[in-house]
Amino acid sequence: MARELSARSDEIAAARELPADISSAFAEAGFYHLLVPAELGGAEAHPGELVSVLEILSAADGSAGWCAMISSQTGLLAASLSEMHARQIYGTYGVNTCGVVAPCGRADVVDGGYRVTGRWPFASGCTNADWICGGAMVYEADTLREAGPGQPESHLMLFRVDDVRIHDTWYVSGLEGTGSHDIEVANVFVPEGRSVRLDRAPRIDRPLYRLPILGVLAIGISAVALGIGRRALNEFCELAQSKNPTGSDRPLAARTSAQEDVALAAAQLRAARAYIDAALTEAWQMAETRPVTAFDQRANLRLAAAYATRVSADAVDRLYTAAGGSSPYRTSALQRCFRDIHVVTQHAMVAQPIFEATGRVLLGDDPERPL
Repeated sequence: MARELSARSDEIAAARELPADISSAFAEAGFYHLLVPAELGGAEAHPGELVSVLEILSAADGSAGWCAMISSQTGLLAASLSEMHARQIYGTYGVNTCGVVAPCGRADVVDGGYRVTGRWPFASGCTNADWICGGAMVYEADTLREAGPGQPESHLMLFRVDDVRIHDTWYVSGLEGTGSHDIEVANVFVPEGRSVRLDRAPRIDRPLYRLPILGVLAIGISAVALGIGRRALNEFCELAQSKNPTGSDRPLAARTSAQEDVALAAAQLRAARAYIDAALTEAWQMAETRPVTAFDQRANLRLAAAYATRVSADAVDRLYTAAGGSSPYRTSALQRCFRDIHVVTQHAMVAQPIFEATGRVLLGDDPERPL
């Protein structure tokens, strides 16, 4: 599948979304059910397996890997929905769900559920989805409901795709084929039980669902970054064997500076992956007996993801520069890696403020917002 994706990268970028046949192939392969509970036909996989899958797909095509990441990780919601709604949505093998965590919507409490209105940017994969979710603040009698002192209550609301309007907004520099358009709903009824509160323990109490859902999301994002970094490394090694730099009668691979750059990039990517593996192993060991709620454990997952993403971008930048005048051409995969990785780094789950929040934890203070 990765070989096919690589050959279709230009097509994916031009479409600005994942072609329907590729999305269907992902569904049939089980990618969208990787994290869905076993009783609903899902793999309920260890997150390390998710990282491996996403890294391979993203090395082939960053946009395809990103779409697989969003849809597979949204499957975690099945463990928190009511049993009836979990079966209604995720009981169909290969169902494609996606959405936006940010609470950009408003949910007014009504009999039997909520009336939801809102607009969310960055809804990756929405054009191929069967169900779409969006975060919303909950209001009761026009008053914002609190989950705790000073903490507004928010839910992830799941909408049928027919209830969602997609705004064609995704004109960007990188990850062009993710179809990350704005989505909007207007006064859509969401029944009780078809929404998820991330501040509450999931209905299903097993290791995968004891992990912090946003921590797993961040790890998935970093897996895409690692895959893009790996693609850049492979492309540079191939280029360096055949390219003679201007004014030189020897290939780029013979230059000591190129040798140093490729070694440092390889070390960066391997070290970042090792940190991801170690953080997941540590969190999983805790999750085997109890929910992972401690700030230090949650911070370690988030720090590993943010660090791996930043280091992957550094490695891509290093290789892009070392390749010289070959890099900017549209025929070079390095330019696509460069553009894609610098969109990944902008995601809130792995962006610069995560280092501030995790740093506060390491210094003995609680972060300003829960991790």
